[in-house]
Amino acid sequence: MDAVLECCAGLDVHQESITACVLSGPLDQKPRQYVETFGTTTKELLKLLDWLKEYECTHVAMESTGVYWKPVWNVLEGSFSLLLANSKRVKNVPGRKTDTNDAVWIARLLRCGLIEGSFVPPVDIRDLRDCTRYRRKLLGVCTSEKNRVHKVLQDANIKLTTFLSDIFGTSGRALLEAIANGEPLNETDIREMVHPRVRHKIPQLIDALNGRIRPHHRKMIRRHLDHLYYLEKQIAELEEEIDALLEPYREEMSLLQTIPGVKKDAAAVILSEMGPDPSQFPTEQQLASWAGVCPGNHESAGKKKVPESEKVIRD
Repeated sequence: MDAVLECCAGLDVHQESITACVLSGPLDQKPRQYVETFGTTTKELLKLLDWLKEYECTHVAMESTGVYWKPVWNVLEGSFSLLLANSKRVKNVPGRKTDTNDAVWIARLLRCGLIEGSFVPPVDIRDLRDCTRYRRKLLGVCTSEKNRVHKVLQDANIKLTTFLSDIFGTSGRALLEAIANGEPLNETDIREMVHPRVRHKIPQLIDALNGRIRPHHRKMIRRHLDHLYYLEKQIAELEEEIDALLEPYREEMSLLQTIPGVKKDAAAVILSEMGPDPSQFPTEQQLASWAGVCPGNHESAGKKKVPESEKVIRD
């Protein structure tokens, strides 16, 4: 394999230690090899930074090992040309597995230009990605809490869902609060609580509220509602933070929202996942492959094999 880099380094990253290998020398000669082990605290990572600078490294590669690569990337970013390698594509020969051998192997692949770096967006986009992903998680937890309320109501034979399309709307929440607080409800109370468009359903609502509710049900509903209110507050704060992070990318957001079906939230997710620079993906085919929305290619001896995940189930 022909060398293309005169001085580069490979890092084998773990939770508590990092094994680093530097290969340095002319392209037409066998490189000199230097191996050192460092810790993963900030002090140790700064030592790693200084050590790499002593050998005048230009490129550094590491495997995407869980989240352990992130603090290393944060310290080295801006000082070298960093590459984050897919661990499946830089596996060493079986039977020679040590930390030192792994670091040397990564360095050798990097020196020959055989490592294709994964896409790592800039810091502000990484922050945006954290926020949008966490928002999606919180929305999922909100849905789970709403489903738990539905379950408790059915157990108590409270049939609000039969007459209210959304029991977590204005009318539904007012009635749920009254149920959780143990308030007696009559026709006058319900009329004041519900929206005017729902008042024609008051006789049905009275029947729906006449269930077999016990103190246990009221306590469970109160717990779920309190958690739901907390989650909604957290989501509102996240929305504000996301809006602030999106401020420098108004033009990109406007362009994304011209796509049919893509609104503000979806545009923010797309921007956070693929970044603002389309040059990271030279072709639309590579972007589709990276996003996982195109089928894989499994061909051997002229025959194409369809993965189990892509097979069509037929009757």
